[in-house]
Amino acid sequence: MSTRIAARRVYLDGEFRPATVVSEGGVITAVEPFDAAAETVLPGDSVLLPGLVDSHVHLDEPGRTEWEGFATGTAAAAAGGVTTIVDMPLNSLPVTTTTDALDAKRAAAAGKLAVDVAYWGGAVPENLGSLRKLADAGVVGFKCFLSPSGIDEFGHLDADQLERCLAELATFDGLLIVHAEDPAHLHADGALGPHYRDFEASRPPLSERAAIRRVIEAARRTGARAHIVHVADGGALDDVRAAKAEGVRLTVETCPHYLTLDADAVPDGAGAFKCCPPIRGGDNRDLLWAGIVDGTIDAIVSDHSPATVELKGNPDFGLAWGGIAGLQTGLSAVHSTARARGLAFESILPLLTAGPARIAGLDGLGVIETGAPAHLVAFAPDEEFVVDAASLEYRNPVSPWHGQTLTGVVRETWLRGESVYRRGSAVTERGGREILRATAAVDA
Repeated sequence: MSTRIAARRVYLDGEFRPATVVSEGGVITAVEPFDAAAETVLPGDSVLLPGLVDSHVHLDEPGRTEWEGFATGTAAAAAGGVTTIVDMPLNSLPVTTTTDALDAKRAAAAGKLAVDVAYWGGAVPENLGSLRKLADAGVVGFKCFLSPSGIDEFGHLDADQLERCLAELATFDGLLIVHAEDPAHLHADGALGPHYRDFEASRPPLSERAAIRRVIEAARRTGARAHIVHVADGGALDDVRAAKAEGVRLTVETCPHYLTLDADAVPDGAGAFKCCPPIRGGDNRDLLWAGIVDGTIDAIVSDHSPATVELKGNPDFGLAWGGIAGLQTGLSAVHSTARARGLAFESILPLLTAGPARIAGLDGLGVIETGAPAHLVAFAPDEEFVVDAASLEYRNPVSPWHGQTLTGVVRETWLRGESVYRRGSAVTERGGREILRATAAVDA
């Protein structure tokens, strides 16, 4: 199938300019001057973006499909302008720590994908020493926790196990992505009551900083690649800057909820806002945005980690399930806040597109250029909408942005040149594909 999509503003090489994107067989074959007679011409208030890449998504299937699932989760991705996601090894059952578990996850995904999906494996105490086998089966890297994950079947690594894991991954240049909180500085496990600040205080910034320093030291000693997921503490970024300057092979990400939400505004008993590490205050948010501007932060990803209304609805912040549902709204939330801060849209786009793709080793994604898959998004940057959780594509209607007015609307999403989402219509196309890293190439 051949397509020609033209827009007055197409994101190319870091800037917006008029162009026509031509694709054949799902691959971009040319980027030509703007053609008003192209078969698809975006209106003047829309821009054409590369499909976003979200390298941190919990789809929870098989085993906890009532929380989310491949069908609903990938539909939400398409509606949010995300054309490639990387699925986390938990909270599915079984967790993706063996090749058999990966096979079960792949079987559960068959026929349900609205966008492309790659997979993270898990690194837990029980599978250390056998990670290469899972890498050869196609996962793009390995997720670990340095504190309890919240589910018994996915144990965390202590300091010695972290070192062993990184040393093992260094032998085949594997990537370890780390939930970095030090359990020695976590102060509560159980009921805390309805006040958000009590929950925040139970997981202080020191926990994150101590864990990140541990990862840096172990990565320095082993020479392995490490990535810190969902950095919430802006004060931890000084250690990250120093490590990167030294040559430690380290990358970091943060999330829309840390960049756009404020601890002071979280209502009592509002479990939709609970996540680990916690959302913090405005001064901390300023430090995270500084890390965006100076390039310390490599990616902005959702950490979409939904659960049922019942689990999220417990008014006790100690007992409510921790996790933000943000896959569909991430682009709009980040764009709204960046605009309010006077940041150019094009300056943050790489952190939502090519940045996550590079971290996950998915070369050729998140860009509009010849030879890349024709993953494209029509986005109206000036259009406002009010978030209605019940109208989102998630399996459970929960969102911390519910009722907020955001700026920037995804109008249409194309996967390999085929429209998979159009605003106001249900997601019906299920042409998403798996990406198995063992092939050493992205299947266009």
